[in-house]
Amino acid sequence: MSGKIGIGILSFAHGHANIYCQRMAQFDDVRLVSCWDDDIERGKKSAETFNMHFSPHLDDVINSPDIQAVIVTCETNRHPELVIAAAQAKKHILCQKPMALTLPDCDRIIQVVRQSGILFMMAYQMRHDPSNQKIKELVENNSIGRVGLLRRRHCIPLLFDENFSKDSSQWHVDPIKNMGMFMDDASHAADFIYWILGRPSSVIAEIDNILTHVAPDDTGVAVYRFPSGSMAVLVNSSVTLAGENTTEVYGDQGVIIQNYDDLVSTNVKPPPGAMALKLYQRGGSGWKDLGVPIPVSHSERIAAVPRPFIDCLLYERPSPITAEDGRVSVEMVLGAYQSAREGKRISFPI
Repeated sequence: MSGKIGIGILSFAHGHANIYCQRMAQFDDVRLVSCWDDDIERGKKSAETFNMHFSPHLDDVINSPDIQAVIVTCETNRHPELVIAAAQAKKHILCQKPMALTLPDCDRIIQVVRQSGILFMMAYQMRHDPSNQKIKELVENNSIGRVGLLRRRHCIPLLFDENFSKDSSQWHVDPIKNMGMFMDDASHAADFIYWILGRPSSVIAEIDNILTHVAPDDTGVAVYRFPSGSMAVLVNSSVTLAGENTTEVYGDQGVIIQNYDDLVSTNVKPPPGAMALKLYQRGGSGWKDLGVPIPVSHSERIAAVPRPFIDCLLYERPSPITAEDGRVSVEMVLGAYQSAREGKRISFPI
């Protein structure tokens, strides 16, 4: 694909759409063409902000000859509907997470992506974060030996914000449109765990409202087991005010500790001399600072998503996060919900 890539936005319901557009507006090889939104006021305002054409008719965007790719940032339950329509119109797709709320809907998306031959990429910003990429490199090159335990925290404070459930983001707490906050946000950590350790074999979890009653759930912990015997602990909360230690990876030859890598840790200024990523190896004299900078803000991670998508289109590269990958993280989260609901370990596939 040559020349400027024409981009269409399918809904500004998810706030990440604004961050994606802000970053893409700086690209020399991208043109923000038009957008659709079923909230006409929101759509018109966003179109004006990013100098795009707005249409209240979805077909105007997905059938535009000036658009080669679309970004799907509507409410989660509408992902299958919009992805299928865009794929059938032969538009390449960047899809906000999670891919869908049910496995049958994930399968519908996978099928249409395969049939249409378009490029499809999930918007999981953790995979584009330098600190996370270094963790993956260290695990894969055996720097810490065999992994016994991984713990990942992915937390936000949003349910403490009274306006969160009242403004245009209120769909996030709707069980029909978004299922629950664990589905919405733990999806990130689930994808990270899958990216590092592969597909799990089982999960046992607790998910509930602990500190609030704003959403269907506000806190969850899931323990995944893997065919190798390794464990991964996923900690997700929408009622965490601050944090520091984000990821721990314990192997028989070393340990990786990552700090300041989720919203609650980037919103609080780190102390002088803080390290984003450090490594301890058996026989070593102490912690090694791996020299990865602490991001200025959480938005920097989110803004990193569009560039790899555009590069895949420009240079005909395969998607780094496929529809099949998107299904795995949805299944991991659904398995955790089932475990919490039934009070027992759940084996995969479910």
